[in-house]
Amino acid sequence: MTTLKGPGIFLAQFLGDKPPFNNFESICLWAAEKGFVGVQIPTGDPNIFDLKLAAESKTYADEMAGLALSCGLQITELSTHLQGQLVAVHPAYDDLFDGFAPQEVRGNSKARTEWAVQQLKYAAKASQNLGLNAHATFSGSLLWHTFHPWPQRPAGLVDEGFTELAKRWTPILNYFDECGVDVCYEIHPGEDLFDGETYEMFLEKVNNHSRACLLYDPSHFVLQCLDYIQYIDFYHERIRAFHVKDAEFNATGKQGTFGGYQSWLKRAGRYRSPGDGQVDFKTIFSKLAEYDYKGWAVMEWECCLKHPEDGATEGAEFIKKHIIRVTDKAFDDFAATAANTDFNKKVLGLDNN
Repeated sequence: MTTLKGPGIFLAQFLGDKPPFNNFESICLWAAEKGFVGVQIPTGDPNIFDLKLAAESKTYADEMAGLALSCGLQITELSTHLQGQLVAVHPAYDDLFDGFAPQEVRGNSKARTEWAVQQLKYAAKASQNLGLNAHATFSGSLLWHTFHPWPQRPAGLVDEGFTELAKRWTPILNYFDECGVDVCYEIHPGEDLFDGETYEMFLEKVNNHSRACLLYDPSHFVLQCLDYIQYIDFYHERIRAFHVKDAEFNATGKQGTFGGYQSWLKRAGRYRSPGDGQVDFKTIFSKLAEYDYKGWAVMEWECCLKHPEDGATEGAEFIKKHIIRVTDKAFDDFAATAANTDFNKKVLGLDNN
């Protein structure tokens, strides 16, 4: 068993153009003041974190780690959620996802994919330079537009989609392996890896690659009505990262399921600040400790009601209260009996045989 590390905070939803959210040092000081001891860093803004430079310069990586440390923080993981999304994009989503890429590759899907793949490779090397062993990302999607089979999906379509997805990711996974870092896919609607079944389909296509691991975020599973507790039993050996994000699902006579065309505030399924939703975090933290999860508990704030700074303040304390300092002895050790083969045989009624 292992005591989880934390609390950490994913900075993506807090970055902005005003202090203290527009500068790495100042946002780290803000996070530490809120009670966090780790930061998960999005890598899309070189003004906050220069991913390419961190990959090419161990000195820069050390400086960034040292800057975080001077604020009382550790870097938990890097994130390439936006870049990972662009490894595989169906043409129907080209215009919408172009905003995730730099101007020079927009409108050119081939160049955008090549850019995304290079970004992931930078992330692998940067993570190695930082001494990290896990990396958070998305898988991208070629099949999401066929999620509901109407019209009927052509025979072999899904298999072909996962074959292509694996073809794109296998060289990336191999490079992460060279760097000693796990790729932690956040299983998420909008990605081709959105539940356990699709993750297993992908694993089969990448020959159960040892680096094809998981970022566990129960909020997405609440909104899919998936058993997020049993999911840990199935996949704990692959879980290498953990987002503490809450959600609630309140179906009505008018709407249900994950998405819909309503605003987040009006949806049956919506994300909430930690502790305000329906996720059973006591059981989750217990299971992760039991299964020897060695990573971080990182708050991801996405709430349609609460102010983000209040969510951060409460989230740090929420995680602290849920982290279990695992025991180093059994509660009934006081009544233990020393090992004695003859005595054990006597207890079993075997002493006269």
